[in-house]
Amino acid sequence: MHARSYLTLILAATLAVLTGCGSDAAKETPPPLVRTMTVGDAAASEAGYTGTVQCRYETRLAFQVGGQILARNVNVGAHVRAGDVLMVIDARDVQQQANATNAGVAAALSRYELARTERARYEQLYAAQAISEAMLDQYRTNERAAEAAYRQAVAQDSASRNALGYTNLVAGADGVISNITAEEGQVVAAGQTVMTLTQEGEIAIAVPESRLAEISVGMPASVALWATGAALTGYVREIAPAPDAASRTYSARIALTDAPADLPLGMTARVRLGESAESGAVIPLSALYQTGDTT
Repeated sequence: MHARSYLTLILAATLAVLTGCGSDAAKETPPPLVRTMTVGDAAASEAGYTGTVQCRYETRLAFQVGGQILARNVNVGAHVRAGDVLMVIDARDVQQQANATNAGVAAALSRYELARTERARYEQLYAAQAISEAMLDQYRTNERAAEAAYRQAVAQDSASRNALGYTNLVAGADGVISNITAEEGQVVAAGQTVMTLTQEGEIAIAVPESRLAEISVGMPASVALWATGAALTGYVREIAPAPDAASRTYSARIALTDAPADLPLGMTARVRLGESAESGAVIPLSALYQTGDTT
């Protein structure tokens, strides 16, 4: 009886242990393994270039006549339109010159009309055989000389009136004023640079020798501005034929097809070239499945 009790206790303890082990095994079953991948930009795995926004055209503006600057209508960084008046110089001296040439036209016209009248009168005298042909030739020559002097006076007057219009410095194209080198009250000479107008922002990148063969003119490009995150598109417009002497890299210019009018010069950008520059996403092939003819 005593031995049977011990056997019963041993069996009960064994069953309890087995039951407990079964519960722990059920609780500690590891989760199934799942392979994941983050879907990202197709160009993220492709190497790119760091570039800066630079202008395609830089025009140094100057007055075509000299004088004292009376007004400056724009500041550095201003966006201007073609035809805007940027600066004005004193037009008084130019106006006096225009007045003088206008008076010269009137005087030359009077001399020309007198020479023409005299030539007609002496032709009548020659027809009446009152004078010699040599004298008539002299008055004909006087008329031609007076006509030439009149035409010269008209041309000078036209130039003076054009100069009067040159007292306003006018923007020849849309752009941004990137530099100003003259102020109000300053006397400037004709042809002296007073402003710089930049046009059409584009991206300049440096291409190492080892990757020069990978790019070509016309290749598509995607541009991301680091400061604003704006995404732009463009293409390789030109590649320098010779490398920079210091860096031994080739300069390339990326023309932008959708650049905003207020694109800041000097801003840093990330440039990716080629077909990988186009937008898209990368997913694993195993994530695709086919239903009928549709993937």
